[in-house]
Amino acid sequence: MDFTVIKHAVQVDHGIKHLSMRFLKELAAPGRVRLSAELCADMSKELEKLGLITVPRRLPTSETASVYVIEKASPLGQAVSIASTLAAFDNVGQNPLPMLFENHPGARESLTP
Repeated sequence: MDFTVIKHAVQVDHGIKHLSMRFLKELAAPGRVRLSAELCADMSKELEKLGLITVPRRLPTSETASVYVIEKASPLGQAVSIASTLAAFDNVGQNPLPMLFENHPGARESLTP
């Protein structure tokens, strides 16, 4: 998997890029018929190696879905990383900001890896 083209596209678009899962699949495994949870996990690992994260954090297995790819070192990437950490704490009942996900009910699903 070579996602350097995505890394450059993210940099050109000021740290964020909106991409379809179909496009990611074609870059990762051009001959593959469909996306699997395993392939999505592998793609996430490869993007992480390049300093990129996605929202939603867990890549969807639907080719019609789309994701945001964000430069992890950017201010937005840092905010997503912090919010993902809060979502992880929330999943184990240790969220230091319990009202956060009550006030933003759609956030938990997008931020959970």
